[in-house]
Amino acid sequence: MQKFVPFEKLSKKEREKLNKARRGSWGALNPVTRRPENPKAYNRKKLQKGEDLRFEAFFVSDFCDAR
Repeated sequence: MQKFVPFEKLSKKEREKLNKARRGSWGALNPVTRRPENPKAYNRKKLQKGEDLRFEAFFVSDFCDAR
């Protein structure tokens, strides 16, 4: 039978071994906190008002074909 040794008096390696054994897995749960985007914040990736990429592509392709 092993003697009881308080956690504080264990060696660093023994404490690490004990801590690893106590830790469980998260399973299917992802521990990363997720928050929805702030709707009031500026988003430069979002298409801005007045910009229409389809019109731009149409204009450039017509200009190139005219030559």
